[in-house]
Amino acid sequence: MLCSHLRPSLPHLLSLRLLGTAASRTVAVKQPELLSATLAFEDSGAFRVKSLGELLRALGVFRLCSFPVLVNNCGKLMSIARTLLGRRGFSLLLRPTVYAQFVAGENESEISQSMEKMSSLGLRPMLAVPIEEDLGESTGEKRYDDNMEAMLECVRMSHSNAWCKDPMMQLKITALLSPELCVKLTTVIAQQPYDLDLLIRAMDGETVSFPGLDEKEAAHFLCGLKRLNRISEASVNKVRVLVDAEYTYMNPALSLVTMAMMKKFNKDGAWIWNTYQCYLKESRSLLLEALRLSRNQGFCLGVKLVRGAYMDKERKLAEKEGHADPVHKSWNDTNDSYNGSLDVMLEVISQKPDGYRIIVATHNEESVRRAAKRMEELGIDKDGGSVCFGQLLGMCDHVSLTLAKEGYAVYKSVPYGSVDDTLPYLVRRAQENRTVLQGIRKERDLLRQELNRRMRLSLTGGR
Repeated sequence: MLCSHLRPSLPHLLSLRLLGTAASRTVAVKQPELLSATLAFEDSGAFRVKSLGELLRALGVFRLCSFPVLVNNCGKLMSIARTLLGRRGFSLLLRPTVYAQFVAGENESEISQSMEKMSSLGLRPMLAVPIEEDLGESTGEKRYDDNMEAMLECVRMSHSNAWCKDPMMQLKITALLSPELCVKLTTVIAQQPYDLDLLIRAMDGETVSFPGLDEKEAAHFLCGLKRLNRISEASVNKVRVLVDAEYTYMNPALSLVTMAMMKKFNKDGAWIWNTYQCYLKESRSLLLEALRLSRNQGFCLGVKLVRGAYMDKERKLAEKEGHADPVHKSWNDTNDSYNGSLDVMLEVISQKPDGYRIIVATHNEESVRRAAKRMEELGIDKDGGSVCFGQLLGMCDHVSLTLAKEGYAVYKSVPYGSVDDTLPYLVRRAQENRTVLQGIRKERDLLRQELNRRMRLSLTGGR
């Protein structure tokens, strides 16, 4: 819960819960019909747009990613390689391989080349500045101000280049506000709730008091809110900003800030979005609360729906501190959570497409097919703007390219920056997504099929 002011009224919450339950029950009965036969994702022809070099690079990188020992220890191995090869040698090794697979480039010229090719394939970029912090990594106000400037530059690039219509970008609040304060704020609002208008007044430059924070913490919080306000002002009516969720020990604070940004900037459209991690047991109730809040306070709601990537750390932390495990017990429970929340959002979008938006951010083929089929049943336009799909750059291209070919709006999460800047980001993403990385056998098989097809054509002279 964000705070007591934001708790849903019982009758309304029950009605929304029943909507989600009804959707789940309907899906359970019709499940075989909900899997669209046109989106089987079995055709290696999706990769015909890739060059031979791109095919070979993807096969090589994915093969390395299939070894758990390499993924689990990639940070240490890269550190050793950098020590042995030196900074220049390490960069020469990484740039044509892992970096080229998962990163768009270092400067605007390189990024533009990558984005123009992506656009030619019907895909849309969702730029991600590879900046984030965790506990113990805070670096001071100047660093946060520099991060803000980097994100303002991301807004500018996303808006000024004609890479796609309806551009998006990702934002991590912990790049602008210390994780320590977010943890403290999470504790404070559990006991002493904040009203969204308090944060909005602070964003507008008013002198306000934040109960439960000392003078230094309040000053830093005010600076952070002003940074977020500048980014929001720069992006509204230009670029949709998708705020990432992080760990449960700071998520309530992140959601509080994001909801305040939504209330201020989402009056006429969903420009600020929040992320809901469906591997968490509380994800459905948080989504229902956000729906209630947006309806009652008159702002549009943008939802990035993910399964989540911090499962192992969340479980270890819960066990260490003697808390209940916040993560669903099984993969099937997480799938049910994701698909149920997806059904709820598609239902409300079908009723009021201007007030709600969702990005179905998943590599799970069943969820993608389910979303596509449900959109068809509810009469939701493939490219109407209310529903889009998202995958990571360099991964799951057989899904992304097929969806784009079928006319759906598809975004790829695109990090950019130097090897040094993106390396910590890549290491964290690899460790968080290691189950996905180790399970990309199907994509490797399709890549091999396309490579074999080209070899046969070469041997037969194209006949």
